[in-house]
Amino acid sequence: MSTVNLVYFSWVRERIGKGEETLELPAGVVTIGDLLAHLKTLGAEYESALEHQSVIRAAINQEHVEHAEPIGGAREIALFPPMTGG
Repeated sequence: MSTVNLVYFSWVRERIGKGEETLELPAGVVTIGDLLAHLKTLGAEYESALEHQSVIRAAINQEHVEHAEPIGGAREIALFPPMTGG
């Protein structure tokens, strides 16, 4: 297991009900996609926030990454909805 600090933004934060948390991740969670799937098992609020998993953006240590990106050694993972311009 590895420990990671997760930070949530915008409506992801609102639906989960917290801005950040530190979690122990199971050994099978090795990519951002794995992380999103794992988080959805933690309760209805996570399932709601991550319902449309493919639109969730992620950053590891403040660098944008794709869902296939390995998370090994990450100090911080941020999850947020798509950005909109205006």
